[in-house]
Amino acid sequence: MPTSLPTPIFKKPNHPKRAMVLAAGIGKRMRPVTATVPKPLIEIAGRSLIDHALDRLANAGVEQTVVNVHYLADLVETHVKKRKSPKVVVSDERGGLLETGGGLKKALPLLGDAPFYVMNSDSFWIEGPRPNLDWLAQGWNDDAMDALLMLAPTVTAIGYPGPGDFIMEKDGRLARRVERTVAPFVYSGTAILSPRLFANAPDGSFSLNVLFDQAIESGRLFGVRMDGTWLHVGTPEAIREAELSVLESAA
Repeated sequence: MPTSLPTPIFKKPNHPKRAMVLAAGIGKRMRPVTATVPKPLIEIAGRSLIDHALDRLANAGVEQTVVNVHYLADLVETHVKKRKSPKVVVSDERGGLLETGGGLKKALPLLGDAPFYVMNSDSFWIEGPRPNLDWLAQGWNDDAMDALLMLAPTVTAIGYPGPGDFIMEKDGRLARRVERTVAPFVYSGTAILSPRLFANAPDGSFSLNVLFDQAIESGRLFGVRMDGTWLHVGTPEAIREAELSVLESAA
């Protein structure tokens, strides 16, 4: 008598316990909205952008999140300090904006030695059937990777007019878009990073893209195609577009 195959068992992802939310930017493209309200505190569907990010991290089991502050820093710091989960630790950049890479490098002592999540404070998406932070955690391979980026398909990203960022191989390895071409994927602003990524990081202010390019050269930058819909909330007009997308997804 033939035996039936066992039912596949889903492996529960091993989520990082620490994270960083990048919230120090000035938000120039969001003016005049950001003249008095820092971009992380702009509300979509009745909740601030930074709370949307922190909620997702809390749901993924993150225990401590570093939030960097610079522009209208007091407002952001007061807001995030009210959070109970995850615990928020502030990285103060009032003395000078360090960009994404420099801000992360400064915060490394607060992030520990293990891989951690990083999210832009305006990383915003409508979830698919499975939470995207699960996809990332499930895809992490510490032996092969220094960074695993959550990528959105360029053609379906809402509010994103750009040509995309990356080409992804079948094994998930990433390469940059060739100049004057369109790439199938755009970086969503969410990733898992290893502290190894910062081994040769420059000092001062620099973009995280500098380290992504180094990881590409060493074959250690990978991507995961996100589920659901990514919304690029980069301009005042995009706020309304994001609101409508959320309403339509709930209908």
